[in-house]
Amino acid sequence: MAQLSAQRWWMIGAGLVAAALVAILAIVFTSNRAPAPVATSSPAPSPTVSTTAPSPSSASPVPASSAPATSAAASGGVAATKLAELTLEQKLGQVLMVSSAVTGADANSLYALDTLYVGNVFMKGRSTAGQAEIAAQVSAVAGHISGSRTAGILPFVATDQEGGMVQIMRGPGFAEMPQAIEQGQLTASALQGKATEWGQQLADVGVNVNLAPVLDTVPGAAFAPQNAPIGAFGREFGYTPAAVSSHGIAFAKGMQAAGVDATVKHFPGLGRVTENTDVEASVVDAITVRNDAYIAPFRDAVKAGVPWLMISNASYPQIDAKELAPFSPVIVNEMVRGDLGFKGIIVSDDICDAVQVSSVPVSQRGVLFLKAGGTMALCTNQKLLPQMYAGMLETAQSDPAFAKTIDAAALLVLTMKVDRGLVK
Repeated sequence: MAQLSAQRWWMIGAGLVAAALVAILAIVFTSNRAPAPVATSSPAPSPTVSTTAPSPSSASPVPASSAPATSAAASGGVAATKLAELTLEQKLGQVLMVSSAVTGADANSLYALDTLYVGNVFMKGRSTAGQAEIAAQVSAVAGHISGSRTAGILPFVATDQEGGMVQIMRGPGFAEMPQAIEQGQLTASALQGKATEWGQQLADVGVNVNLAPVLDTVPGAAFAPQNAPIGAFGREFGYTPAAVSSHGIAFAKGMQAAGVDATVKHFPGLGRVTENTDVEASVVDAITVRNDAYIAPFRDAVKAGVPWLMISNASYPQIDAKELAPFSPVIVNEMVRGDLGFKGIIVSDDICDAVQVSSVPVSQRGVLFLKAGGTMALCTNQKLLPQMYAGMLETAQSDPAFAKTIDAAALLVLTMKVDRGLVK
């Protein structure tokens, strides 16, 4: 949720700093959104889900993600050079994602994009207008994230297109996607083919990141109705980690074949809770442990090369008794980067509107998420984005260590954007 520009006279020194960051990253890096009612270092290679399916071309205004065309070293080198050109405000913009209504941007979204330099956007709400109208809306909002303000860096444009009640984009040109529990009845290969079609529909309107699939495992059909964020809406692929893993990876592979990055969520899992972090303030999973069997789908997806991973907003006292998941270095850094070996983008679930994080000042939520090891903070309430942005900017200006944290996260984002043709 933020973006843009740079000074040339310190390019040489900044280039050296960026090169150091490239080395540091090699060492450091070794949406629980229940459906809204209708209306509502040397960076590692950018992960790409392993798949044999071809990547269809896209006529979208913002290039969809594609398999890496350059080596990791080449992408990292270009990204480091680009990072050295950016101001602190522009770097901050690259590690933020702000929401904009799929039916049309409002003044708050445009302020975040035009004034605060937010570099990535989440298309939220619901639309049944079909591909032509939705493509026009995506193009309009993406057009605010380009040019000199972003130093030629184009946005990641995300949406929630899981299926069932969680399908933001509908109408002519979009298939009606069944809920995940129904998708789980298909063979994995059949689901991959379907997901490729669904992904192409997203790519055609300019979306290059899907905040799906859900890899949360609900313990059983009898418990599903009590599992407010997932089971109650049929968002799970099945009731065993094996079923969730096979079909979640198939869904991710299909998206990737269409040039759309998949995002596995909500680590370390929301299948065992009974309340929803969007509307409750004390959502606790008192069962899941660090090496839990229910983490297997996430581990399998990381091995398969999934490029994005979303952190749950819940509390996991058996793992970290002090911090909520998005603010826990144990969960975000030690488990995701360490235990799983994930090298892609770690994105937060919404940390603006979610009631679960309401005890933490808005201005500190982005700061704490990045300090925990996160890469990109997601804010689905564009009215609150300025508070989050200001807190991160002020902290970076007064704390050199946090400024370096932003640099490292921005470098990872830029490396993936170079890889996907989003850096000009």
